[in-house]
Amino acid sequence: MLARVANNLFWMGRYIERSEHIARYLNVNYFSSLDAPNALSQDRQFVLRSMLFMVGNPVEQVEETLEEQKVLYSIGLDPNFPSSILNNVKQARENANSARDLISTELYEAINKFYHFVLKYDPGLFMKSGLHDFTMNVAEMTSVLRGKIRGTLLHDSVYAIIMMGINIERATQIIRIINTKYNDALNAQGSYGDKFSNSFEWTTLLKCAESYDMMRRFYKKTPTSISTLEFLILNPNCPRSIMNSLNQVYNHVKILDPSRAYNKNTTAFLVGKVRAEYEYKFIEEIEKDIQAFIEQILNSLREISQKMEKEFFNY
Repeated sequence: MLARVANNLFWMGRYIERSEHIARYLNVNYFSSLDAPNALSQDRQFVLRSMLFMVGNPVEQVEETLEEQKVLYSIGLDPNFPSSILNNVKQARENANSARDLISTELYEAINKFYHFVLKYDPGLFMKSGLHDFTMNVAEMTSVLRGKIRGTLLHDSVYAIIMMGINIERATQIIRIINTKYNDALNAQGSYGDKFSNSFEWTTLLKCAESYDMMRRFYKKTPTSISTLEFLILNPNCPRSIMNSLNQVYNHVKILDPSRAYNKNTTAFLVGKVRAEYEYKFIEEIEKDIQAFIEQILNSLREISQKMEKEFFNY
């Protein structure tokens, strides 16, 4: 396999996963705010700022008034906004086109269908009343794509490369969502007599990661800052957790590098090192300085991605 083609497969997986997390964040953050127990969490400006913060375009001016339709269009269907769902899906399809002979017809057709759904979605409808329909369809279509990847591809190096992209992006997006909701919880605390550790934003965070029901089943109590962060960061059995994603990346990188020889310059060594660090961490250590942890894990994921590209995709 050409390194260039391997790189396309890797980024195809990343863009598919990224589009799903942005869509789910828009959906959950917008509609959960309607039932929020305090006025601040229900405030449209608070919700819109949270959405822009999550996609990496925070609004610095506190006095600036945001227009709901413009913000939704920008994140959803704006071809000129690099982080929009439309651009992520477009990039996924372009990368799939470049690796057409290595993926199945079923997977390619599903990606094509996904692209045309997003491309042809009426922006006017989306901004006025189509947010739920659009984001739910995006989330469901990305689930179908992951099913096609698992169910129609040989579980060889092609599959491993796509899954590495998916899991690195999943860990990155979960951390971005944690960072955003942590920021929201700090801003909203005390607005309804609630403390930071019991903020409504932790429930929203779990729903954004599709982990609310399983977290309640695991802890059998209302989400708090510690239980939520522990579940989404350190629990290896939670499919959306950072720990689970790192485990998946490690398993798949070993398919590309099956050598058991000790070599600290390999991607497998770096992934194993980061994975081991969080495997034996206590959540109390992380909660002491969540911001420092977020910066550290994002830097680690960026380093893993760069190391991976240099070792496997350099052309």
